Amino acid sequence: MTFFVSMAADILVAVLLVATIVSSVKLSQRISKLKADESALRTTIGDLVVASATAERAIAGLRSTLDECDRTLAERLGTAERYAADLSAHVEAGESVIQRIAAIVGQARTATAPPAAAPAAAAPLRPVAIEAPPAIGNGERVGAALAAAQALSERALDRLRARAA
Repeated sequence: MTFFVSMAADILVAVLLVATIVSSVKLSQRISKLKADESALRTTIGDLVVASATAERAIAGLRSTLDECDRTLAERLGTAERYAADLSAHVEAGESVIQRIAAIVGQARTATAPPAAAPAAAAPLRPVAIEAPPAIGNGERVGAALAAAQALSERALDRLRARAA
């Protein structure tokens, strides 16, 4: 009986050894898979580090571009405001020139209108002096317009004098 007991013990030990070997092989395979996953994970982490560094550089570039755009926009807005102020000044100067021309034309019309009742003494015709507005960015154009208006008024007065004579 001792033979059967010893044989049974040996078989039991052999079965346990086979089970241990099988479980060791399975654990070895799992460890190999984990190591492969670990290297893949390390590669992924390295790629993420590179991608985050690239993203940080891109963000820095975008910030500098945004700052440059902000400066450019501020400069253009300042230029636009200056142009708007210049245009406003030119419009005001043009309106004053038109008012002066209208006054000259009004004087010319009243001078050529037939008298309702003959006045005792007709007022002598005199040229209307037009003062130049303060020089603004395009002072040459405004000055040319004023000179043209002055010339027109002098011609109109010359015609009136010629008709009166």
